[in-house]
Amino acid sequence: MIDKIVIANRGEIALRILRACKELGIKTVAIHSDIDRNLKHVLLADETVCIGPAQLIKSYLNIPAIISAAEITGATAIHPGYGFLSENADFAEQVENSGFIFIGPKAETIRLMGDKISAINKIKKFGIPCIPGSDGPLSDKIEKNYEIANLIGYPVIIKASSGGGGFGMRIVYKEKDLNKYINKTKIEAKSIFNNDILYMEKYIESPRHIEIQVMADGKGNAVYLGERDCSIQRRHQKLIEEAPAFDISPELRRYIGELCSKTFIELGYKGVGTFEFLYKKGKFYFIEMNTRIQVEHTVTEMITNIDLVKGQIRIANNEKLWITQEDIKFFGHSIECRINAEDPNTFVPNSGKIERFHAPGGLGVRWESHIYTGYYVSPYYDSMIGKLITYGENRNVAISRMKNALSELIIDGIKTNVGLHTKIIDDINFKNGTNNILESNTKKL
Repeated sequence: MIDKIVIANRGEIALRILRACKELGIKTVAIHSDIDRNLKHVLLADETVCIGPAQLIKSYLNIPAIISAAEITGATAIHPGYGFLSENADFAEQVENSGFIFIGPKAETIRLMGDKISAINKIKKFGIPCIPGSDGPLSDKIEKNYEIANLIGYPVIIKASSGGGGFGMRIVYKEKDLNKYINKTKIEAKSIFNNDILYMEKYIESPRHIEIQVMADGKGNAVYLGERDCSIQRRHQKLIEEAPAFDISPELRRYIGELCSKTFIELGYKGVGTFEFLYKKGKFYFIEMNTRIQVEHTVTEMITNIDLVKGQIRIANNEKLWITQEDIKFFGHSIECRINAEDPNTFVPNSGKIERFHAPGGLGVRWESHIYTGYYVSPYYDSMIGKLITYGENRNVAISRMKNALSELIIDGIKTNVGLHTKIIDDINFKNGTNNILESNTKKL
């Protein structure tokens, strides 16, 4: 029985988990680095444990320290949030082996889906559509790789098997660049992920990025909670997400949703998870699975009225899924803007003290953040400082409310990307739902 949870994260997701725990009557333990002692969730938690200095490897990535915090506080479970150790199979395994509940899927599932090659090979067996590719790791023999690329057809994309967050990938348009880009990606993958295994796929130009949210109990029950459109990105990192996706028919949503739910059941998946796809001309192509709660889970919550974080905890507490697919109803439209402390033109992270802060409000406006007036944005961690979410009975209303909310949001003392979001929301392509505001276009904005 879960009665006390260690929140193994920081920032807005840590606060989000704490709020869910309070609603469920579960006590909380906030771990933190020495410079994070004044984070909002730390100040609100039932207990706190400082686990190390600011450096990630010595604090939020310090597995022994996190497990020790659970031991000394008598916690029964650990929630990893997103990022950090949330998709680290070794961490999940050590948590379970130490006698605690890991709020997420089993370690073997994380390990299987964390490797892009093994994930693709596995889910193909369940009928999930995939992008034509190398069907395995690239060879050390360049001649073999040229052969694969020619068979797939240029352009191709080189990807790291353990990649993520927009890192460890390169697009190759011409045969003469193939070997050079393979070597560059291999070096990058080894440096970032400590794994230089690569694979190759057909590069689909100007696709949309659509993901399907699923919740499963590991007991043979699963539901899909619709899709999110995450096509507005910069440097392969998401900026704006919305649900439902523009012009996805109910029939297509049902088809891909049921296929994903069936796959979750076949995998014995326990918790919430997401299948990410590239989408073009009515066809889905699997790219990866996320075995954790996602940043953009909020827009799904807004259109389904289902609390995904509470759902994670209830499933980890060994509850049978309490809803069926027939219970899931989709209402209205929701949009999320990721608010980052960064230069809106160069995307370089910015740190410093927030001199003045004012959150937007009004009907259909949700603000998820840990910041406040006087809060110091540290250079040690991710630049995202908040998420602004709006909801309306249709997409136009959600867009109008987002425009108003962005104009009300005040964050003085540091640079943010609020201005960039305003320009995107005002862009005619975005308003028309064409989503032609990827990489090169966001730079123009």
